[in-house]
Amino acid sequence: MSEIDTQDLELLQAAARRAGACAMGWFSDPGEVTEKSPGHPVTQADLETDALLRDILCKARPSYGWLSEESIDDGSRLRARRTFIVDPIDGTRAFIAGKPHFTICLAVVENGRPLSAVVYNPALEEMYCAQAGQGATCNDVPITVGTATSLHLARMLAHDGLFSHKGWAKPWPKMHTGSRNSMAYRIALVGAGTWDACLTLQPKSDWDLAAADLIASEAGAIITDPDGQSFCYDLQNSTKVGVICAGPALHALILERVLTSRQSGQNNE
Repeated sequence: MSEIDTQDLELLQAAARRAGACAMGWFSDPGEVTEKSPGHPVTQADLETDALLRDILCKARPSYGWLSEESIDDGSRLRARRTFIVDPIDGTRAFIAGKPHFTICLAVVENGRPLSAVVYNPALEEMYCAQAGQGATCNDVPITVGTATSLHLARMLAHDGLFSHKGWAKPWPKMHTGSRNSMAYRIALVGAGTWDACLTLQPKSDWDLAAADLIASEAGAIITDPDGQSFCYDLQNSTKVGVICAGPALHALILERVLTSRQSGQNNE
């Protein structure tokens, strides 16, 4: 990787730590909570953390574009060679509830793919980092995806009720399931081998995925949409249709179940 890529990662790490300190200042009392849209709360902490990150990152790299969950997208990023893709607090509902399962997500994207990425959980002091082609780490220790090859008793992150939904073409085997509000945190935990896989069939956005995508991929995981296609970021439309993330063996098994259910005309949540 080039020197600028290394400098970008160092910039993201420093920015994430400052943003984490900002967010933690609100953790016990997140202030006024409003809704951007039904089911999507936003707090003063989200807005202040977003403003801090934009100030730090855009001052350091004025030629880079900017795409954030909490900023208006004016489309100017589409003319930039590189773009910061940011979620100042991914997992706002967990943050509001005082649960330590929220993250600060930062990525530098070029030609649709992340080159440098940080997913930082300031409450637990876990910093997941990656550079394209250089592997992934958590707190500077290399991480690797798990080696599970069977869904039976696999450790699966997903929302409650997903696997018992009647729309599946065949029942899922017994698994150890759990949930984390932050999508990026779920993906990072799979990359670290803490959990074996995560699955959602709900729409997600670039800021939920870009940073964690690189971390999981560099750790050896496969991450795709429910059709098995890899993600391309920094397009005009930032919405993705869902996520499958797991080691190669489990990803193939999960994808087969998702595709079979779709082909049989079933509708899953």
